[in-house]
Amino acid sequence: MIEPTSISVASVRTVASAPDPKTDRSLALVLAAAEAADDRKGVDVVVLKVGEVAYLADYFLIVSGYSPVQVKAIARSIETRIFEQFGREPMGKEGTADSRWILQDYGDIVTHVFLPEERELYDLEAFWGHGETLDWEALLAAQAHGQAS
Repeated sequence: MIEPTSISVASVRTVASAPDPKTDRSLALVLAAAEAADDRKGVDVVVLKVGEVAYLADYFLIVSGYSPVQVKAIARSIETRIFEQFGREPMGKEGTADSRWILQDYGDIVTHVFLPEERELYDLEAFWGHGETLDWEALLAAQAHGQAS
C-alpha cells in the first residue's frame, strides 16, 4: 500500500501566491485533471509545476490507483473531464494495455496514473523534486469561490 507523500510546508505554494487558473490555461487544465482523478478515488494526487525546470510541460499530475482497473478508470475520467471542459484530447497516451502506468500527454500538462509499486519504482516526485508542488485542492476551492489571485 502506498503511503501518502510527505511534503514539506515550504515546498507547497499557498493560494495567495499561486498562479490564477483564470489566466493560466495550463493550470486550469491540470486542476480539472486532478479533480477528475480525485473523483475516481485516486490516491496521493500531486500537482507539480515543472515549466520553469523542464521544457516537456508546464505541469505534471501524478496519482495512484490500487488496481489496473482503477488506474484505467482514473485515466479515463481525466480524459473525459478534459475533453468535456476544454475540448482537448491527449496528443499521446502510453500504458493503457497493462494499466500499470498510464501517461497522457496534453502538451502543456502530462498526467501520470500509477499502480503504487510503479509509482514507487519510478519516483517522479523525487526526480522532478526541483519543480514546485502546488496545493491543488486549495486552488480549486479558491477558484470555486472566485478568490484565486
